[in-house]
Amino acid sequence: MTPSSLRQDHAAALQALLGLDGVNYKTNLSKEELFREAIANDRGRVMADGPDDAQKAYPTKLGANGPLVYYTDPTCTGRPVQDTFGVAWPELEEKVWWKSDFQKFDPAKFEALLKRVVAHLNARKSTLYVKDVYCGSDPSYARPYRLVSEYATHSFFCHNMFPKDIAGVTEEEAKRWTMLNVPSFHCDPERDGTRSKRIACLDFRNRLVLVAGRADYCGVVKKSMFTVMNYLLPDLGEMSMHCSANVGKDGDGAILFGLSGTGKTTLSADPERKLIGDDEHAWTGAGVSNLEDGCYAKLIDLDKQAEPVIAAALSMPGTLIENVPALPGKRIEDTDPQEFDLNDDSVTENTRFSYPLEANPMVMEGARGPHPQTIVLLTADAFGVLPPISILDEEQVMYHFVSGFTAKLAGTEVGVTEPKAAFSACFGAPFMAQKPSVYAMRLAEKMKQHKARCVLLNTGWGGGAYGVGKRISIKHTRALLDAALRGDLDANKTEYAMHPVFNLKMPKSCPGVPAEILDPRNTWSDKNAYDAAALALRDLFRKNYEEKGFGKLGIKPVM
Repeated sequence: MTPSSLRQDHAAALQALLGLDGVNYKTNLSKEELFREAIANDRGRVMADGPDDAQKAYPTKLGANGPLVYYTDPTCTGRPVQDTFGVAWPELEEKVWWKSDFQKFDPAKFEALLKRVVAHLNARKSTLYVKDVYCGSDPSYARPYRLVSEYATHSFFCHNMFPKDIAGVTEEEAKRWTMLNVPSFHCDPERDGTRSKRIACLDFRNRLVLVAGRADYCGVVKKSMFTVMNYLLPDLGEMSMHCSANVGKDGDGAILFGLSGTGKTTLSADPERKLIGDDEHAWTGAGVSNLEDGCYAKLIDLDKQAEPVIAAALSMPGTLIENVPALPGKRIEDTDPQEFDLNDDSVTENTRFSYPLEANPMVMEGARGPHPQTIVLLTADAFGVLPPISILDEEQVMYHFVSGFTAKLAGTEVGVTEPKAAFSACFGAPFMAQKPSVYAMRLAEKMKQHKARCVLLNTGWGGGAYGVGKRISIKHTRALLDAALRGDLDANKTEYAMHPVFNLKMPKSCPGVPAEILDPRNTWSDKNAYDAAALALRDLFRKNYEEKGFGKLGIKPVM
C-alpha cells in the first residue's frame, strides 16, 4: 500500500470512528521524520507562566544522531492520576475496579466531550500524527494500537515503546484500540464533567482512549494501554503483570514484581541473564512475553557507572529525554547529552528516558521467554523489620501480591527520617482495571500449573529503620536472589525458621550471605524496639487488608 493510499485508508477509518473530517494526517512517519517534525511543530506550554505556543522538543549537539529532548506542561510531569477515568457503561459497573486513580465517567458526558474535541480539531484543520503499533509481542493476545496525536513527540515515543509488525494477529480491526491525544483542547469542568481542564479517559466498550488538555506526559501514551491490557488479558485466561522478566543460561525464567525504588530494573538487568523486559508483561500458555518494545527509565540521580546501558543510550539516535533541565547559560542545541545534570530536579523529580529494548546488550529474541520458575516479590522495607528473604506458600503469595507493600521515606526535609508505608495492589494498583483478586487468582493458578516458587525479597534496611540501620547491601541481595533462582532455598534443600510476627519462612543459611542477617531481629541491638516496630508494621498490613476489603475478595489473612 502506498503512503497516499495508506493516508486515505486511515482517513476513512478515523472519519467513521470519530468523525474527523478535513484534518491533515501524517501517517506512520519514520523516527527520523518524527524527530524533525517534533522540533519544528510541537508547541505548547513548558513553563507555569509561559505561553501556549512555546517550543516543546529540541535536538542536542548531536542533532539527528542523538536524542530528542522534550518538555511537558509543568502541571503534568507525571501521570495525571486524579484526572484518569473509565467510561462507566452499565455492563462495566461491577467488573471494573473503580478507585481514586481510576474513577467513573458518565457515558453521556464522554460522548459529548468526544464530539467537542473532534469538532475542535476539524475547525482548526489540524495536522495529526498517526502511528500504528501493537501492545503485546505475542500474536495470540496482541492488540493493534493506533495513536492519533497532535504532537509528533508522542508518535516518536509510541514507536520507541511498542512492538511493530507483529505477524499473525487475527481480526485486527475488531481488536484495534485508538487513542486520540489532543493537548490543545482544554476541558470545561462545569460543562464536560471533568475534574479539571484535562482528562485521560478509557472507553472499554468502544476501544477508545481520549486524552485532552494539559496531559502531555509521555507516560500517558504507555500506561493507558497497559490499563487496557490489564482489563483484557484476565478474560482470556491469561495474566497481565507490572514486573520485569529475564531468563538464565539454563532457560530458567524469572519475573520480578516491585514498586519504584525496590530494585526491579536493577536486579533484572543481570549480565548472566537475558532480559525479556523491564516493566509490563503477559504470562500466557506460551510463557512470558513483553507488552512493550522499549524501556522508560527514571533518570533522576542516575549513576552512569551502575547503569551503563542507560548511560550509553543517552547519546543514541531515536531515544527521548523527558524533562531534564537545560544547563545554566547553555542552549540545549549546544549540549552534548552526556553533559546533562541528571541530579537536577528543578523541572521534576520524575525525569524520564525512553529507549528501544534493543539498546540493552542481552535481550530474549522476540521479547519472549519460558514459563517462570521463580516469582520474586520485591519490597524495600525502610522500617528495617522484614527478613531479607522469605519463602511464600500459595496463600501468602496472594496476600503479599495484593498488598504490594514497600516503605518510602517521608520526605527530604532536614530531620525527617520516619519511613512511610506504601501499598499498591498487584504492584501497580492504578493500572489494574479489574479487582485485585482477579490477578491474584490468575497468578496462583499459573504458579501451581507450572510449579513456580515464590520469594519475598527485601532490598530495604537492617539493624534498624532508615536513619539508624543500614540498607541491605546489593551484594547480599544479589546473592539471595541468585540462590532463590538456583533453587538453593527450596524446602528440600535448606532449613527454615518461622518469623513469629509476620509468619514468614526465613532460611537459616544462604551461600554468600552472613547467617545472622537472615533473621532481622538479630541485626537490631535493641530487641524490644525491633519487636515493637515489627508489630507496628504487621498492624499496617492488617489495616490495609481491612480497608481494601481483601477478605471479601477471597484473600486469606496470613499475617
